[in-house]
Amino acid sequence: MRVVLGALWMITTASLAAPAPLRFSVSDSWAMPMVQLENGQPTQGIMYDVMASLANQLGQPARFQVLARARIATAMLHGDIDVRCYVTQAWLDDLPGDYAWSVPLMMQRSVLVSTSEQPVTLAELAPQAIGTVLNYRYTGLAALFASGRLTRDEARSEEQVLHKLLAGRFQYAVINEWTVDRFNQTLTPEHRLHKVAVVDELSLGCIVRNDPKLPVQQILRTLLRMKVSGEIDEIIQLYTGQVPTQAHAPDKN
Repeated sequence: MRVVLGALWMITTASLAAPAPLRFSVSDSWAMPMVQLENGQPTQGIMYDVMASLANQLGQPARFQVLARARIATAMLHGDIDVRCYVTQAWLDDLPGDYAWSVPLMMQRSVLVSTSEQPVTLAELAPQAIGTVLNYRYTGLAALFASGRLTRDEARSEEQVLHKLLAGRFQYAVINEWTVDRFNQTLTPEHRLHKVAVVDELSLGCIVRNDPKLPVQQILRTLLRMKVSGEIDEIIQLYTGQVPTQAHAPDKN
């Protein structure tokens, strides 16, 4: 009996001493260089390195919850996720819940890509379907989609969109510039995709649930330190080979 009680005491003590994991959302639509998913879990990539480093500096284990993009907001609202990164206010208006925003951490450029090298002007595109990712919001094409001039041919991930473009399902697709650059590395020169227009440029950061159980301000200070020290830019350069464009604070009107 004493052995059993002793074992229970040791288990209880260990569980109390162990820091709670910091739970991050990972969208199942992301592709490299943002994240590599293997067996349903991230193993490398820009966002994996940023989130893992953040948790490590806080002295907490990182736990990654891979979800469909449309489910992430609900998961945060229900307290199943603590931190969501790679987001901008332009994508999350009317977000339910109470959250704190980090400083801008990186700049994302969305580009229109094609198998053709001919540059285009977005406003002059003929009515047609454009390759997009399910539930992604593209601010630079919002008016054209709303008018019906352009329609969305959707896939579940960025990589699937690019494969559909190569297969000739549509003439153009809109994609993260880093993703298409990485994708092109897997193709022979004659098959590589071409960036024919810039769709938008947005500053991205992280949001943290305003929960008294979370070290919210410590998380935000750590992200600020990672940005100011150059750590995040070094991670981006590691995976893209490019010096990143500096992110700027979002317009809060």
